[in-house]
Amino acid sequence: MHKFPVLQLGGLNIDISTFLAIIVTCVIVFILARLSVRNLSVTNPSKMQNFLEWVVEFVHNIIASTMPLNRVKPYISLGMTLIMFIFVANLLGLPFGIVTTHDQPLTLFGYTIVSEEMIKSAHGGHGVEVAWWKSPTADVSVTFGLAVIIFVLTHYLGLKLNTKHYLKHYFEPFWFFFPLNVIKEISKPLTLGLRLYANIFAGEVLIATILMAGIFGTPLLIAWQGFSIFVGAIQAFLFTILTMVYISQATVHEEGH
Repeated sequence: MHKFPVLQLGGLNIDISTFLAIIVTCVIVFILARLSVRNLSVTNPSKMQNFLEWVVEFVHNIIASTMPLNRVKPYISLGMTLIMFIFVANLLGLPFGIVTTHDQPLTLFGYTIVSEEMIKSAHGGHGVEVAWWKSPTADVSVTFGLAVIIFVLTHYLGLKLNTKHYLKHYFEPFWFFFPLNVIKEISKPLTLGLRLYANIFAGEVLIATILMAGIFGTPLLIAWQGFSIFVGAIQAFLFTILTMVYISQATVHEEGH
């Protein structure tokens, strides 16, 4: 397996390949959104405008399936950001990879990127292979970072918009269910982040394995690339709809419950 370049900064280990991929993902999403709204027209909309309008309608329907229709509008921007960012991020590692071989330590701006230990741990004695490109969602720190953001946002909205019933649900159906309800809430971000990470990471590992077969693995690689696009779309959809389900559970109170 390839090593990834890590920048140690202030006690933090920053994966440079992930950091670069996140920036590229944000730029791609921003450009898509900007091009879509550049020349808005009611009578003669552009293809990009039609695309973004379809995304808005799709996300609106996702949210509407989880909460009352009059509660949908405030969360459309969040839903669009999540589904577009995660979808692009899931696909970023599919088209190509950037791998370099190093037999000497590498520094950047005085910081060690490829250390002597990484080189010594490499097998074969030909240096260490460093991968500079991957899908950011193939990094567990990214997916759990997204999940923690959703976790904090969900409980903040629950306390702000539905305080009484939000706190009450921890003691339902009986008060001694409180520990189980707390565990349930904690498990939500864990499963949200792990599901996304596991699916994308496993896909990239399989691609790396297929590439080892050389030209003989080309048909399988093409097939798997196509399937990975489908998986990336499904995972973006699941993350978004589960986010809206969790927000709905925390903020929406139905009479009689």
